Amino acid sequence: MKIKLSRNVKAMGVVSFLNDASTDMVYPLIPVFLTKVLGASLPMVGLIEGIAESTASLMKVFSGWASDKLRKRKSLTVLGYGLSMLAKPMMAFAQSPWHVLFVRFSDRVGKGIRMAPRDALIAESTAPENLGLAFGFHKMMDTLGAVAGPLLALILLPILNNNIRHLFLFSFVASFFALLTLIFFVKEKKPDIHVKKEFPSLSLKLLPRHYKFFLLSLAIFTLGNSSDSFLFLRAENLGVAIGLIPVLYALSNIVFAALATPIGRLADIIGPQKIMVGGYAVFAVTYLGFSLAPSGIFMWLLFPLYGVFSAMTDSIQKTITVQISDPQLKGTMLGLTHTTIGLFQLPASVIAGLLWKMVGVQVPFLFGSICAVIALLILVTTVFPKLQLVKS
Repeated sequence: MKIKLSRNVKAMGVVSFLNDASTDMVYPLIPVFLTKVLGASLPMVGLIEGIAESTASLMKVFSGWASDKLRKRKSLTVLGYGLSMLAKPMMAFAQSPWHVLFVRFSDRVGKGIRMAPRDALIAESTAPENLGLAFGFHKMMDTLGAVAGPLLALILLPILNNNIRHLFLFSFVASFFALLTLIFFVKEKKPDIHVKKEFPSLSLKLLPRHYKFFLLSLAIFTLGNSSDSFLFLRAENLGVAIGLIPVLYALSNIVFAALATPIGRLADIIGPQKIMVGGYAVFAVTYLGFSLAPSGIFMWLLFPLYGVFSAMTDSIQKTITVQISDPQLKGTMLGLTHTTIGLFQLPASVIAGLLWKMVGVQVPFLFGSICAVIALLILVTTVFPKLQLVKS
């Protein structure tokens, strides 16, 4: 039987492709810009990335809840993408690390506003038995954008005389077209007539017990999964040329994009929980590799392996959340999943920066590997047995 993706899912894929091309054109260079141009310390890099991601993540659960209550997914999604679009070129004018923090925070607030309503819109535009495929396709497009962005940076930097500030300005173009695609080609889904009129207040009491353990697993895992900035810095630490760091990042995302859709489809067949447990195991091995790698040549193996982990977890955790969710609280619970991850990114990045500086460059990655194993055990012992959601 031929499986078709809805127009909304396809259009949202294009939006994410363009927006991520814009973001990832400059993202791998931000830690270099902070440390080499603005003179920021490594703990400062961790603090900026942690605050930007975590503080903005507080908005994800509330934007999801608001989209459930108002039944307006698209308008909040447009607002979020629009804010990020306006923030990106402002990085070109940063004169201190604190300016970068403001810009990164504004960009991530936009992401916080849009993510849960966007994912809920994708879920509502997809048949339940094809959720893994739809989220996998969307993540594939998102990740292809993350491949195109660094490759564009590789082409444009020599043309721009390696001026990172000019590249920040150029990044505006793709995000502008992403917003136009969203406005003209994505349609709001009509509210389900079967949804109850009484809308519940936001309360943890509404959550199933095994979903709470799922959130606990996400929290512990995220505590060891610091900002990707530390992967880039580790590559530079091992002798990889700065100009090749975007290529490593692109390579990771090529693997991610290639596997996202087939892994999403596999999750529809064997169950998303099994895929996610495997993803955590791959992460533990990968971060152990980052810790023990003796030279930069190993980065060409570890970055693709990191892409395998990403393909096995990113869209899968959304699939698990949607399948657990009360249909009336789909946006709220998607937002809570995103918020849990985001809240623990702040201490994760700060811990990584401090461990790197005070103990050694290998220790942040060893810590991440241990956290992944603990999170995996929680999934296997408390979440995995309860998630009989998909026929295996």
